[in-house]
Amino acid sequence: MGREDISTLLGKTEEWILPELQSIFDEEESLDITVKAALYSLFAGGKRLRPLMMHLTSEMIGLGSDIEPDVRYFAATLEMLHTYSLIHDDLPALDNDELRRGKPTCHMVFGEGIAVLAGDLLLNKAMERMFSICEKNPGYIYTASVMSENSGIKGMLGGQSIDIASEEKEIPLDLLIRLQEKKTGAFIESAVVTPYYLSKKMTREESINDITAEYLRKLAAHIGLAFQIKDDILDVTSSSEVLGKSTGKDARDSKATFVTLLGLDGANMKLEEESRSISVILAKLKGQGFDTSDYETLKEFLVNRDR
Repeated sequence: MGREDISTLLGKTEEWILPELQSIFDEEESLDITVKAALYSLFAGGKRLRPLMMHLTSEMIGLGSDIEPDVRYFAATLEMLHTYSLIHDDLPALDNDELRRGKPTCHMVFGEGIAVLAGDLLLNKAMERMFSICEKNPGYIYTASVMSENSGIKGMLGGQSIDIASEEKEIPLDLLIRLQEKKTGAFIESAVVTPYYLSKKMTREESINDITAEYLRKLAAHIGLAFQIKDDILDVTSSSEVLGKSTGKDARDSKATFVTLLGLDGANMKLEEESRSISVILAKLKGQGFDTSDYETLKEFLVNRDR
């Protein structure tokens, strides 16, 4: 495969995922104000890191061309779920953010009511898409169920729940890690493991006993924590102009973060620890014959990024 720089990888991913995202709603549906709001957020920019990870795993395991369109289909579906979570997260009842990806948040443009519906729409449409592809290919049922679980109380939604319940409270580090493993890490797990599950048409029992699947889940867990720790660091060291979103909001909302619990130096040390853990897992995958060089590029980007 050969190692490529992060800009090239992100550019290729955008080209790879864009046609699938553009096909989600038909022309008539796109006239609806809620669909317009959903599309506003879906195409508001962003790095497309989750589709990138799907693409990287596909390339790493040498996915066949017959399954690649289905991976892209699931990648777009995951991007819909991620965008739904951001729309709702930005609402006044939750994080009350006015800026996302350098643009006004969905509710600032379309109003709170439509923003709630836009998030609901993306969630519902994502589930429709997974039912649809599983009807055609029952071997994908487990993959779809994992993606669904990772967006629910066992995953992102559960992390959000802990996050809100923990506001203005001192919480231990292990609870913060569990919070972020759900809120941030669950979607990243779906991104990293989905291509492998699809390629094997894997069942739940098979996934538990498969060593490659286990490595990929561990890789996702460490990437998720590294991503979130870096986010917490940037929230206090960067600016809204650079990040494209509000900074200092964790302190404003009295939220526990890796910086508030460990201090800035401690958070950076924890980030280095997660970076080393990522490299250990990548070495194990490389030992299985996989080319992990582009995942190494992603790791370096995640821990050294400024936005």
